[in-house]
Amino acid sequence: MENFVINGGHELFGDVNISGAKNAAVAIIPAAILANDVVRIENIPKISDVSLIIKILDCMGASVKMINSDTIEIDSKALQNKSVPYELASHFRASYYLIGAMLGRFKNAEVAMPGGCDFGTRPIDLHIKGFKMLGADVDIVNGMVCAKAEKLVGASIYMDNVSVGATINVMLAAVLARGLTVIENAAKEPHIVDLANFLNSMGADVRGAGTDVIKIRGAEKLHGCTYSIIPDQIEAGTYMVAAAACGGDVLVKNVIPKHLESISAKLIEAGAEVIEYDDAVRVTRYKALNKCNVKTMPHPGFPTDMQPQMAVLLSVANGTSLLSESVWDNRFQYVGQLTRMGANIQVDGKLAVIDGVDELTGVKVKATDLRAGAAMIIAGLIANGETVIEDIKYIDRGYEDVVRKFAALGADIKRAEITEADNMVNAG
Repeated sequence: MENFVINGGHELFGDVNISGAKNAAVAIIPAAILANDVVRIENIPKISDVSLIIKILDCMGASVKMINSDTIEIDSKALQNKSVPYELASHFRASYYLIGAMLGRFKNAEVAMPGGCDFGTRPIDLHIKGFKMLGADVDIVNGMVCAKAEKLVGASIYMDNVSVGATINVMLAAVLARGLTVIENAAKEPHIVDLANFLNSMGADVRGAGTDVIKIRGAEKLHGCTYSIIPDQIEAGTYMVAAAACGGDVLVKNVIPKHLESISAKLIEAGAEVIEYDDAVRVTRYKALNKCNVKTMPHPGFPTDMQPQMAVLLSVANGTSLLSESVWDNRFQYVGQLTRMGANIQVDGKLAVIDGVDELTGVKVKATDLRAGAAMIIAGLIANGETVIEDIKYIDRGYEDVVRKFAALGADIKRAEITEADNMVNAG
């Protein structure tokens, strides 16, 4: 079993290059099958979620070639209308994008209910509502989402709640539907815009992405293209928060600064300095951290995927901070791990009250989900002593070369194989 072992207390200095966006990649790769053609996708992040979706496409008959370390070519002409089995789909949430893509291309889809990080229920009622309004019949049978349609016809679809997943899935199903589809109260995240740009590169007609009304005029067919995925907003934010929490001077490169504005604003409020360049941001911090209040919101608000990382920073800031979660239920599961390290955090529903402490202490902790795992890394970097992080499979789902990147900034972090005997010794 592999763990991360971190010896904390080091400031961070240097440059870090940000990879392609995980949340864009796991939508764009399934979207490629809509073209029934050859699609080349560049700036692919080397993470386990991407490996898994590629494996699924391969099992369904698509030909996926690695052109270089961050470029893949997908030939979906031989792809078959097969069901996506539980043993593959159950490992990550974005498997449900295959429902929209398969429904759009074949008018039929059978995909197991999604898995992934466990921090709350993952209802897909808005996805199902959207598919039904496009003309599909949808049932859930033995854990499989089964969607069928003789034809898909454009419709006006109002999202009762802002949902990234449902917005993306309806976009995928609608691009080959007849007529005009209008999605109201649509999500506005950067990867929604990236997906729309990708679909348009294949010949789709998607307008309004990045606003709360997206209009999609169905195309007869889509064609192949070459497309480069945007930089990962959350990976960039993670390194920005780490730099502010640890102190030092870090240049975060290959980013779109506008996507990071809500994160930058809170880091500045907490006592860091953030300087924006054309495609980079520099984060420095040489003075004490200040308390601040953070509330997660749909884009352009503070991202829920940055909430655990920010909690670590606030745990060693002067004063009492309030951290409100408005997107997910039960996203404070990681708090128990931080309190074991000495953090003073009280959770009441979707509100965490964080009283800053002088320091955290290294102990053995677990990554309870992907972003909580990133938070544990930051906690280990600022803690006094050695921190061992278990269940790093969650971290590998969304962070490329995280050990190498942090080590290049001066962190004392390594990936280590921990045997059962080591665990027994540590337990004793």
